[in-house]
Amino acid sequence: MNRYTRRTLALEMLMIAVAIVFAFPVYVLVNLAIRAPSDTSSPISPTTAPTLANFTQAWQEGGLGGALINSVIVTAVSVLIVLAVSSLAAYPLARSTAHWSRGTFLVIMLGLILPFQLAALPLYQTIRDLGLLGSVWSLILFYSGLQVPFTTFLDVGFLRALPRDFEEAATIDGCGPLTAFRYVVLPMLKPITVTALVLNTVSVWNDFFTPLLYLSGSDQQTMPVAVAGFVGQFVSDWNLIFAALLISIVPVLAVYLALQRSIINGFAGGLKG
Repeated sequence: MNRYTRRTLALEMLMIAVAIVFAFPVYVLVNLAIRAPSDTSSPISPTTAPTLANFTQAWQEGGLGGALINSVIVTAVSVLIVLAVSSLAAYPLARSTAHWSRGTFLVIMLGLILPFQLAALPLYQTIRDLGLLGSVWSLILFYSGLQVPFTTFLDVGFLRALPRDFEEAATIDGCGPLTAFRYVVLPMLKPITVTALVLNTVSVWNDFFTPLLYLSGSDQQTMPVAVAGFVGQFVSDWNLIFAALLISIVPVLAVYLALQRSIINGFAGGLKG
């Protein structure tokens, strides 16, 4: 029979303290987002007269509707391309024993090691020459290439830990490599695919530098750039900024709540693999 000891109490107090540390910034964010600009009390003090006017004003003045649509399109299309390309690339890299497989994998890993800032200028010139500056397709093209090495690395590591028995059975039954991949390997990749989905979605959604660079001078923008637009050189309306931040958080939070069980199982499966 387990007894409630001092060690248990100390661990509970530690966990409560950690929870408070993480919850405090969220409390300040929500507290200021629902506070009227005329209220100049401390950000820590609870708002006595909450209002939703900040959300309406931020939505209208910041053009958050178009920015939200752009972010959803860029994130969804980019992540789908990354997951598809990475899984197809990882399968032969993980299963082939030829010398070219190891060499190709090392070349792909260079994209994971080298910082993309080294290629910022030539990439910008390439996007300009393609006539994609100011278009969301420039971001999709950029993210689709940037995130593939990392996702391929995850998929290859996971596939190497999986047994080949099911694939060999499918081959005996007459399945080709693509058919075996589609009906046998791809379902087994679900845990690491969900993990990669979460990591890539957060990375693409929150990126600020790339949309600022490629969409500058156009009427197109993503959520991070739109939120940054509320910060001026001399004046910053923090109530509107925090309201816009909450709006930008809602889509990612909704996806997480909808896929919460799969995400947790995905992380657990990825760690076990």
